[in-house]
Parts: sequence; C-alpha cells; structure tokens
Amino acid sequence: MAERIDDPGDRIHQAFESQFVTIPVSSIVPLKTLPDGAREGRTFAQVLSSIKAVGLIEAPAVMADTAKTGSYFLLDGHLRIEALKELGIDQVECLIATDDDTYTYNKRVNRIPPIQEHRMIARAMDRGVAATDIAEALNLQVESVIRRFRLLEGISPEAAEMLKDTPCSMKVFDILRQMSAMRQIEAADLMIGQNNFSIMFARALRAATPDNQLATARKGKGAGTPTPSGQQIARMERELAALQTQVKSVEETYGVDNLHLTVARGYVAKLLANGRVARWLASHRQEYLGEFQKIAEIDTLAPIAEPDA
Repeated sequence: MAERIDDPGDRIHQAFESQFVTIPVSSIVPLKTLPDGAREGRTFAQVLSSIKAVGLIEAPAVMADTAKTGSYFLLDGHLRIEALKELGIDQVECLIATDDDTYTYNKRVNRIPPIQEHRMIARAMDRGVAATDIAEALNLQVESVIRRFRLLEGISPEAAEMLKDTPCSMKVFDILRQMSAMRQIEAADLMIGQNNFSIMFARALRAATPDNQLATARKGKGAGTPTPSGQQIARMERELAALQTQVKSVEETYGVDNLHLTVARGYVAKLLANGRVARWLASHRQEYLGEFQKIAEIDTLAPIAEPDA
C-alpha cells in the first residue's frame, strides 16, 4: 500500500484503503465466472489445502459498489472466494481498492522461484515443521516436499546464488547436478545470458560438456557418443539468441496488444447488442455477422493455464 505524504504537492494516490475490512462472503460479487474445470484444477486444490491448514494468507481485493451499500465487486481472488464458499466460511478480511482495476493483478505477478521455495521449506523444517504438515498445506506429496527440501544438494553455492531468482525447474537442477561445480557456474551464466532456463537448454549444455567436467562419467550405451563440435554449439547459440529476441519482442507488446483486443471485443459485442445493427448485418453482410459473433463470444484472448488465486 502506498504511504500518504503530508506535502500536497507530493501526495501519492493510495491504491488501497489503509485498513482491512471484514466483509460477508455473500456480499462480494465476482466480476467474472471461473473457467470450466477450474474447481478441479491443481491451483484450486492448493488454495483449499492452504486455507484449511493455515487460513487465508492473501486477502482478496474488492471495490465498494457505489450503487448498493454493503455490496462489493471482487477485483482479485476469485479462486480464494470460491474456496471459502466451499469450506463454509461466511466472512473474509479484504483489501478495499480505490481504483476499478482488474488488469494489474494478473499482469504484474511475481512467482516464487524454486530456490526461494526451497529455502522457505528448509526454514520451516529447521524450525520443526513436519514434511507431512507442509505437504498438506501445499497439497503436495510428501516425497515432493522432501525433493524440494533437497533441491540444492550437489549444486555449487555460487551457481545457486546466480540462479536464486530464476524460474529454473527441479529437473534443470537435476541436470546441473551431473556437472562439476565449475561447469555448473558456466552453465548458470549461459542460461542467465540467454534468459533461457528450459530443460531442453540445460540438456544441450550437458551434452556440450566434456567428460572431464561431468560429476560422473557417462555410462551405458551413450558413453561413446561424441560431444557436439564447437561449430554446432555456436550455431545453436545463434539460433537461441534469435529466438530469445523474438520472444522478448512479443513480451514487450503483449500486455498492450491484449488490452486493445479486449476493448475491441467489447466494442463488437456492444454493436451486436444493437438490434438495428444486427439486422442490417444479417441482411447485407451475413458473413461479417458470423465472424463478429465469434469474436464477441470469445471468453479469453489467449489460453490461460490457471486463473488468479
């Protein structure tokens, strides 16, 4: 929350009210419906488990309905509210937003990197929290919690420090663990330089690693496979750099493009709601009418794996 500044010329607009407000769940009106299958998804199950184990951690964000006293519009936290309803909880502490903004919550999301998740679990277990309790709260298997706890075993401290804020998956660390400490640092530097933390890139780095830089020598039928030549590695790096440039270009414009398309879809839907416009299109441009109807019926402009929690 923004802090008030006494000087009127330097006053910062607060995004939320200063205090939490306890609101009946029945008074909160969702601004969207959950996608089909959301209640059966992994994220919803994790939210349920977390609330059962430790209560609600992140308060939903709502905005007061100026036309109806005591009613609030839900800006962020649709899964959390659905979970509270399923658990029979009838009141919830909420953040009261001062702006009608549902875009920022899903655009500006900070995911917990795997190394930070490992450190949180390690600290909890060091303080005596059982792995079974952590697994119950996170809706994970106990074995998965233990694996996260042991994430950095066999990983160079320098490489771990370099990758602490990156989205490297556990499988990437499994691959790094097969390399020597110095090669792990080199691999971490290459992944950061290319901004590529995928499993495929990690496997390519391992394949390009000489035998004397592996933690254990290659065994089995792949033992005699030669490593890629310097020319092949250079070509791979050029292709990866070009791909990363294209991805970065799309990332920079995705938010604005998505907003423009959302506004355009809303405008088309509003036009079709006008009976005179719909009848004219049906009589003179029937092919346009069909396409406009498809646009207006789009629920999301891109596939979304999980809705906001």
